[in-house]
Amino acid sequence: MPTMNKKTLPAPARRRLPLIVALALPGIATAAETLLDPVLVRAPLPAASAGATTVSGAALQSLQASTSDSARLLSGVPGAYVQGAGGVSSLPTIRGLGDDRLRIRVDGADLISSCANHMNPPLSYIDPTDVERVQVYAGLSPVSAGGDSLGSVILIDSQAPRFAEAGEGVRTSGEIGAVYRSNGNATSANVVAELATETLSVRYAGSTAQAGNYRAARDFKPDAIATFTRSGTHKIDGDEVGSSAYETQNHQLSIAHRHDRHLIDLKVAYQNIAEQGYPNQHMDMTGNESTRVNLGYQGEFDWGRLSARAYHEDTRHDMDFGPDKLYWYGMAHNVAGMPMRTRGRTTGFNLGAEFNLSESDLLRVGAEYQRYRLDDRWDPVANSMMMSPNTFLNINDGRRDRYDVYAEWEANWSPQWLTLAGVRSGTVKTDAGTVQGYNPMYGADATAFNNADRSRTDRNWDLSLIARYTPDAGQIYEGGYTRKTRSPSLYERYTWSTNGMAMTMNNWVNDGNGYVGAIDLAPEVAHTFSVSADWHDAPRTRWAIKLTPYFSFVDNYIDAVRRAGWAPGQFNYLGLANQDARLYGIDLSGFAALGTVDGVGSFSLRGLVGYVHGRNADTGEPLYNVMPLNARLSLEHRSGNWTNTLEQELVSAKNKVSGVRNEQETGGYGLTHLRSSYNLKSVRLDFGIENLFDKHYALPLGGAYIGQGATMALNGAGAPYGYTVPGMGRSIYVGANVKF
Repeated sequence: MPTMNKKTLPAPARRRLPLIVALALPGIATAAETLLDPVLVRAPLPAASAGATTVSGAALQSLQASTSDSARLLSGVPGAYVQGAGGVSSLPTIRGLGDDRLRIRVDGADLISSCANHMNPPLSYIDPTDVERVQVYAGLSPVSAGGDSLGSVILIDSQAPRFAEAGEGVRTSGEIGAVYRSNGNATSANVVAELATETLSVRYAGSTAQAGNYRAARDFKPDAIATFTRSGTHKIDGDEVGSSAYETQNHQLSIAHRHDRHLIDLKVAYQNIAEQGYPNQHMDMTGNESTRVNLGYQGEFDWGRLSARAYHEDTRHDMDFGPDKLYWYGMAHNVAGMPMRTRGRTTGFNLGAEFNLSESDLLRVGAEYQRYRLDDRWDPVANSMMMSPNTFLNINDGRRDRYDVYAEWEANWSPQWLTLAGVRSGTVKTDAGTVQGYNPMYGADATAFNNADRSRTDRNWDLSLIARYTPDAGQIYEGGYTRKTRSPSLYERYTWSTNGMAMTMNNWVNDGNGYVGAIDLAPEVAHTFSVSADWHDAPRTRWAIKLTPYFSFVDNYIDAVRRAGWAPGQFNYLGLANQDARLYGIDLSGFAALGTVDGVGSFSLRGLVGYVHGRNADTGEPLYNVMPLNARLSLEHRSGNWTNTLEQELVSAKNKVSGVRNEQETGGYGLTHLRSSYNLKSVRLDFGIENLFDKHYALPLGGAYIGQGATMALNGAGAPYGYTVPGMGRSIYVGANVKF
């Protein structure tokens, strides 16, 4: 992939390249070129020498055929898991922290979920087939990688611009691909068209995906529960996971121009999700339309590098009851539904510079600004005394402005020692306008909220201190401390109604409960300590193992608290409060080359093991939605153009659950996956079987199953209360991609 001239790299950067590669998960990033090119083209100047896991190349391609959900591309990252949501909108969680507690950047832009149920998280705005690189700072993230978060930093980059070689003239290229997955009768297709000269690159990427409800391996609830829809009665079989269908399309036009050591890129993207069901939410997505504009610059100078980026996103999001959920009061009450409309606008500017202070010292400085506006309104419902005659203003003129500056010093003291020290100052200002309910029934809450001082200013600061010791070519040791701060979201601060129906509509954690916000919530502050040891053979081709224990103490952790009327065995109405939390765990990853058999091919073994424990230090209860002990082991076979993988996924029983949320326990399980690919220069064929032996299991991070029936009933009347969302049964997929 052509990029800027690599000879312009300063000497310290040239010395760091082996360390960058060494820190990546074995087999995921295996060459300096994989990491170097995207950094030079578009990165917002995070510290290249800080430990990160990168997924790209063949490892990324093997995942793209099996999913239409970009969050699932993190499955090979140590400590990273997926919290179930819609079919293309899963929420990543890393080391016990997820959703808003993570910093997620898509092509350098910080995106925000504009939905009371977080149905449109950042990673849902890019199709897996358009992802070129996934980079994850799982624990000790440098301050230059992002602020306003507690845990990991996830950087997702779409395909980088490609230019014609010198003297080649105008070059045209493209690709077309399609995938079919048997479970849910899912289909997806993508197309790419490119035109390039030596200085200009134009690229269009489009994709579409759709699926029906998927099925578990066996019945997990009563068979053939009848629900009412606009068209009459609809039945759902006992093994069918209601409200898990989706239909989506993405389009992106990219234009880039380079001159000497400077590059300007412009991306214009459009997404339209016609529908997306949510088996763990009371509502479904009935429409999500988003337009994004992203303009960036990067240049290299004798003194270092400069980058700048400006972006704007406008999202219009609709929710209502989908066809598998009973409409409010059902057909008997002649109520058509409960429409909810959200509009979010995000505008941001990032500026960063890297200075070569000496042959061994780099200084990074930067400034960021983000402006976010949110309106969440629920239209009145005809024939409903409870939901009329006014428009319900859940959040009216919500405002969240963030101003950050940071400085970071990287020092190469010797070939063995490297340190990274950084500080970030952030100011977050939030506010919201006056509200109203559907009718006077909501008046007391609205009056109290409107009379309150709603403006808040948080002055936050982050700190990172990281050191690495490399005694020889076969060992790397890294450790340090970070202080990370996150201000509450608009939904956490400004959802105001204590009416049960309204609270049920505000749930961004997929647990079936209803929530009301708290204006006086303080920012969360996480203190994280981590060390890692990486042992491997010198060329990193025969074996490697990496061990990383970590500990985090979170001051003012925003957790759920009981309200009047709380009871076990049902969904409840909950509040939010600042408490303290502790998380600790360990990640283990590695690989071993097993050898080559003449005429058969080469074999290798790879593995991941992860454990995290989270507990509320004030109440003593386990934190919600924490992944239990788990492992992934894979045997890989390569022969010529063929790559075959047999993977075993092992998850222990989850019995440490949040009592305040009535979180349900899940059993342990083991799944077997089979994947195969045939890769020529211009053609790639994929075949696989997920859950080969059709094992039934409950998703540990899937939340409560409320995908059908009268989902508004807290005691489960008319809906199958007491079930967790099951995992997908056996699914066979085939895919093809042709480049031309």
